[in-house]
Amino acid sequence: MGAAHPLAAPRRGAIEIGLLNNMPDAALHATERQFAGLLKAAAGHHEVRLRFYSLPEVPRGDYTRTYMRAIYGQLDEMWDAGLDGLIVTGAEPRTAELEAEPYWDSLARVIDWAETHLIASYWSCLAAHAAVLSLDGVRRVPLAAKCSGVFESEVVGDDPMCAHLPTPVRTPHSRMNSLDEAALVAHGYTILSRSPEVGVDTFVRRGSSLMLLAQGHPEYDADTLLREYGRDMGRFSCGKRDLPPAVPSGYLNLRTQRALAAVARRGRRPDLMARENALAAAATPRAVWRSSATALFRNWLHHITATKAAAARARSRPPSRARA
Repeated sequence: MGAAHPLAAPRRGAIEIGLLNNMPDAALHATERQFAGLLKAAAGHHEVRLRFYSLPEVPRGDYTRTYMRAIYGQLDEMWDAGLDGLIVTGAEPRTAELEAEPYWDSLARVIDWAETHLIASYWSCLAAHAAVLSLDGVRRVPLAAKCSGVFESEVVGDDPMCAHLPTPVRTPHSRMNSLDEAALVAHGYTILSRSPEVGVDTFVRRGSSLMLLAQGHPEYDADTLLREYGRDMGRFSCGKRDLPPAVPSGYLNLRTQRALAAVARRGRRPDLMARENALAAAATPRAVWRSSATALFRNWLHHITATKAAAARARSRPPSRARA
């Protein structure tokens, strides 16, 4: 699989995937690398070309804007880029209501376009919440505390997107909101995996195209949750948040988890940040969710290739002659 310039012409036989990367500047490059690596692992013998796009309303620093001008396409260029599939990431929330986010109108336009013009799309975390709100009016529900950690989910049903998923499905989650399963089912969504701890994990909407949606982050690196925890601890230490973050669940060994929790309980003391940093640096989490993530994206890519092959066969079939 090779990354392509976003304005490059589609290559015959390749799977053309767009990544609409709305992550903040600090996570932009990691998100590019994470999804590129996941697609490469899932692609098998297929050639996948990944091209980058962004929403113009997502705030960017000067350096990031310069970098993105070189390799990211504009949103209006995406419509006619010949994409087979699209991956849409979330963004750092700035408002309580999604419709109040500065990028909402552009994102809603992408949602409508993807539903009718692509073979398949993948919606990550906040992007999944936005998709179900825009299409079906299903609203996210705020959680009492941030959901952070690696959780085991059970596979439910026999949807093709569940093929060869390991049991249990392990997925990192990092979010402040959730979706009600009953509301999703009532609007025609099929649940793929769920956890008693975090509720719905992955689900699909099958209409004009396949929409695969996830509340978790199967693309995460092994240390991503740890870095997010350090970021949130830093915000607590400098007074930008009232309470210390909870240590991610099911992620670190028990000794490290208890040590980090003990540091957090000692309050907002800058001198303790060195201790927290040392503990985090010594931690060696493993990406135990990688096999689950690869299987899920392999199924997603298989759907795209099977749909393209069926369309090609239909085009090559000679027209039937009318009877005299």
